[in-house]
Amino acid sequence: MATWKTLLLQDSASPLMEQLSFFHDHTLMILVIITVLVGQLLLTLSFNKLTHRYLLEGQLIEIIWTILPAATLIFIALPSLRLLYILDEVNNPTITVKAIGHQWYWSYEYSDFKNNEFDSYMIPVNEMNSFNFRLLDVDNRMVIPFQSQIRIIVTAADVIHSWTVPSLGVKIDATPGRLNQVSFSTSRPGLFFGQCSEICGANHSFMPIVVESVSTKHFIKWISKV
Repeated sequence: MATWKTLLLQDSASPLMEQLSFFHDHTLMILVIITVLVGQLLLTLSFNKLTHRYLLEGQLIEIIWTILPAATLIFIALPSLRLLYILDEVNNPTITVKAIGHQWYWSYEYSDFKNNEFDSYMIPVNEMNSFNFRLLDVDNRMVIPFQSQIRIIVTAADVIHSWTVPSLGVKIDATPGRLNQVSFSTSRPGLFFGQCSEICGANHSFMPIVVESVSTKHFIKWISKV
């Protein structure tokens, strides 16, 4: 989860988020190179008293400053298209979970199991324990087994919401009357926090998401008690 003075992305907890972090670093490196190069050229031109009278009329320089941006865009576009394909693909999910956004809480349905539906409300400040996180903890967490392909189907009952867990690299809109789906898998056990990322009303900031990643053994024990 995000902590004080965290300036960069959250630590990745899924292969998808790892790839997103790599793409972020890849693109940032290209942008830094371009910024340094252009800055150096500007400084050189500003403080240099000499001029090249044929520079602005040469075909060679025009070819170079046309090809270089095109090549740069290709280096950015190819990993981006690969990422889009990975994020959108759902291959043989182990478990399907349906998340429904309400004003202002989430409800979950484990459609692979019978009668496994529950609501997830934020824990009020006056009911919190010392180990709870303010405005982030919920009374009923979404529990999943780690290192398993999870498909989540998201919709809303009233207005548009957005089911978002940054450390898993998942952000998907919950639209009334429409089912959106995305797949992910957690690479380690733990608690992963998120919040609704679509302004949905007065209590928009009070409908957090908590994903609890556990072993398959503990998940089976939990699902049999729900």
